[in-house]
Amino acid sequence: TSTSQGTPSRTQTPDPPEGRTWPNPLPRVKKSCVIISERHISIQTSLEGLEKLVDLNGAGRKACPLCPEEKFKACYSHKLRRHLQNLHWKVYVEFEGHRMCICHLPCRQLKSSLSGDQVASRLAAHYHCVVCSVTIARKTDMISHLKRHVNKGETEASYTGSSEAYEIMKELGTNVQLLPNHTTPQKSDTYFNRKMKTNRQLVFCSLAVLAEERSPLDCLDAFGATGIMGLQWAKHLRSAVKVTINDINESCVKMIRENCRLNHIRVESSRGPRHTDVAGDVEGVPIASVEVVKMDANVIMHLRPFDYIHLDPFGTAVNYLDAAFRNVRNLGIVSITSTDTGTLYSKALNVTLRHYGCHIVRTEYYKELAARMVVATVARAAARCNKGIEVLLAVALEHFVLVVVRVLRGPTQADEAVKKIRQLVHCQWCEERVFLRAGNMVEENLYRQLPCNCQGSMPGKTAVELGPLWAGPLFNTGFLRRMLFAAVQHSMDDIQALVKTLICESECTTLKSFVHGASSHANQGAAYSSFRAQTFDLQIDESGTVLKKVKSEALLEHPPFYYSIHRHSIRGMNMPKLNKFLQYLTEAGFRVSRTHFDPTGVRTDASLSQFKSVLTKYSVPTYTGGQGGGHALSTEETATTMD
Repeated sequence: TSTSQGTPSRTQTPDPPEGRTWPNPLPRVKKSCVIISERHISIQTSLEGLEKLVDLNGAGRKACPLCPEEKFKACYSHKLRRHLQNLHWKVYVEFEGHRMCICHLPCRQLKSSLSGDQVASRLAAHYHCVVCSVTIARKTDMISHLKRHVNKGETEASYTGSSEAYEIMKELGTNVQLLPNHTTPQKSDTYFNRKMKTNRQLVFCSLAVLAEERSPLDCLDAFGATGIMGLQWAKHLRSAVKVTINDINESCVKMIRENCRLNHIRVESSRGPRHTDVAGDVEGVPIASVEVVKMDANVIMHLRPFDYIHLDPFGTAVNYLDAAFRNVRNLGIVSITSTDTGTLYSKALNVTLRHYGCHIVRTEYYKELAARMVVATVARAAARCNKGIEVLLAVALEHFVLVVVRVLRGPTQADEAVKKIRQLVHCQWCEERVFLRAGNMVEENLYRQLPCNCQGSMPGKTAVELGPLWAGPLFNTGFLRRMLFAAVQHSMDDIQALVKTLICESECTTLKSFVHGASSHANQGAAYSSFRAQTFDLQIDESGTVLKKVKSEALLEHPPFYYSIHRHSIRGMNMPKLNKFLQYLTEAGFRVSRTHFDPTGVRTDASLSQFKSVLTKYSVPTYTGGQGGGHALSTEETATTMD
């Protein structure tokens, strides 16, 4: 996931105190339109080099070049020489013949608060990395940092102008420059996570679908970091979108401008009568334009209306939801990426209650529980602004939870959305679950709403009340089908299988009427026509009973939650293959589909007891080779492997 908060990733040589100059500055090296800072003055190969930073042979008092005036006052040469030797030269980290002496200068930028204001903090002593120029306070941390450089083969110092100082990464036809420490958000402003590629492509497809409905769209990437998401929007959707990339950190804004140069995208500095700034002078004709803004995300969302807003902060997004829904246009889309998976996936329950106001426990369906918890928080934030929501998709994978909602303006829409937020009763013995019925009357026995009988057969209290959670649908089938076409159109092969699973999950069906390999066709329009034709032909070629069933179920919401076939397997029995088991449930009259939340999960409207009865019926006892008369089971139905 991308973030604009964090410790500065690069540090240039600070300006000298008044009345002093740094002797013999090294020349700056320019590579790929990015100015690489020179070696910091605290990095030396000999004591003589450190002493040459100040004229010790001259008369009068002299200040230390590595300490501010308030820490070490100006003194005579003999005392300053001892200070440099004992407090700087002997306090160091050595790497390949270079000593990174301790530095007390205010090299590290002040951290920004959540409101965007600069907060004062004590300037701590630190070391400058000879490889990537990052500033690290603790000596042990610097040693570990250097070991990581060695393990990656990054042993050449950045001040030499090495070609490895910046890494050029290409994704979806968009090039971005990455710093050597781009994978560590604690030490880098321009954090970039390669594992979030799926998230970026899903967000892109949702924007592409909205661009088909109306254009041009005012789009906001509220947390730009490297700017790759906004650049992909502008590069592929062109005139259909007006992209604004925002970040509160100055280093990120500079990097975004350089990445615009790299992709031949013009940078425009302000709204209204726009004018191109210096970063927009690229070679040749720019293919698109974006607006790069340095502002707090809450501020820019309060100031300007947008049709599409994407929130991807470092961690939870709850601090930005009110501002996002305050000014978003009617029928616009807000997409929220939450990367605080420890909080969402029931690993920090106190933080979950603090951020989301929700009580949860670890369950077999914990990923869908996280998605419904985020949607409930989003619905409450929208309702405070007299707006309702329609959930277009909710995806929960290993590294993030993505929720995309359409905004419906009006208090009536807000009331309808809030009514879909309910409490959930969860049995801790069998993991059966059910949403409580709507209403505010106190019931005598909530256990009666559970389909299971664990409370009657087990002593004590067997169930817990979770929530509040979103009880409505998590997917919009029509929107997902248009997203699939956008993925095919833009050759996003990585997410096509995921979107197909989401479509089946939204309809709660195993029917797969998709065009395979359509991305390789030259004519994308013909591919879309064949996609729709094959869907229609598949439905009319089936028997009349199936056709009627598909039509009747098209208007039904998908059942909430899912069961894991591994969690409820019977001991000593061979389970059927998962796809075969789905077929058996369908033949028993239940709606059924697979789910992206869990590769072994089954979404169905059957209760847990009905689910287990079908599983038991088609499971076969396991025979061991040592028993008399035993034989190996080789049929497909009794294979223990899963599709």
